Amino acid sequence: MSIEFIFRLVGMVVFAILGTQIAPFFGPVNTPESTRLMIIMVLSGSAIGLLSAPYLTIYPYNFVKNYLKRIPAPKLVFGVAGLVVALGIAALLYSPLSALPTPYGNIAPIITSILLAYIGASIAIMRHEDIANYIKPSLNLGGAFFETTKKKAKEDKLLLDTSVIIDGRIADISQTGFIRSTMLVPRFVLAELQYIADSADSLKRARGRRGLDILKQLQEDSIVMIEITDLDIEGVRKVDEKLMLLAQQIDCPIVTNDYNLNSVAKLQGILILNINDLANAVKTVILPSETMAVKIIQEGKEYNQGIAYLSDGTMIVVEQGKKYINRRVDVEVTKVLQTSAGRMIFAKVSQNGI
Repeated sequence: MSIEFIFRLVGMVVFAILGTQIAPFFGPVNTPESTRLMIIMVLSGSAIGLLSAPYLTIYPYNFVKNYLKRIPAPKLVFGVAGLVVALGIAALLYSPLSALPTPYGNIAPIITSILLAYIGASIAIMRHEDIANYIKPSLNLGGAFFETTKKKAKEDKLLLDTSVIIDGRIADISQTGFIRSTMLVPRFVLAELQYIADSADSLKRARGRRGLDILKQLQEDSIVMIEITDLDIEGVRKVDEKLMLLAQQIDCPIVTNDYNLNSVAKLQGILILNINDLANAVKTVILPSETMAVKIIQEGKEYNQGIAYLSDGTMIVVEQGKKYINRRVDVEVTKVLQTSAGRMIFAKVSQNGI
């Protein structure tokens, strides 16, 4: 028997009792009409309680629990401290506010307490770093607790998503020494890789198995630690949403090459390390009028064009280059285009290099 079902039963009983208490307000008691009304109210209360109980109990509890999980511990502590201070100020204001004429004397203390509690907690959370830096020297508590998790986590942890593992370039990058942080692979990402590897579609199955092989290669060859973590976000099914919520909870970047995840995560203030952006950033800088030696390997789409490639995969379209296929020639760069799909270079055969 699930917890939700138990709460539905409890809600049904509670609302049925409320129905019996409300029924006398609609007419005289101890009459046939009042009996029928009582039965209707009990049945109506039972139905309402059965349907609404999870929305009044479990769902709000899960929402608050997941929200609190995403808040770093220092922010949570300072938020509670700000709330306590604000409620203390509200208690001091209770007597003068309750002395106001009716009905203001009854309403003003409650409204003031709610407003001060919200303002106090909000200010303490927003300015927790400044407050911590101010009270650290005077209390001589050191920086272990008050140091925010943001900087430390971003230096120590990286979250890998499914797409970047399947892509495979992360394995080569990890061996270069440029990545010094521990790479985290949540179990729900591992489960998605396994699900793709077991797919009936041959292409998906191949991609999933490649991802598992890359992960194994990372564990064996990477010079930094690869950690399979059990950290999870309850109540969320989509892997991308889990990954973003987890990144907010432990406050660390996500390594990905997924365009949609990249865009949505940036809107939520999550730091994204995009492998495609890194690949574009480290490509060789080519300027117009520069001369280089290339091997033309195939015919281009337009008339008499030839196609060559740089070592990083950048395509070079050579005008009048068709007749030089399978030959190495010097070309002069005429134009460089940077598109969302990558970089494209246009060139012409240098007369000095034929």
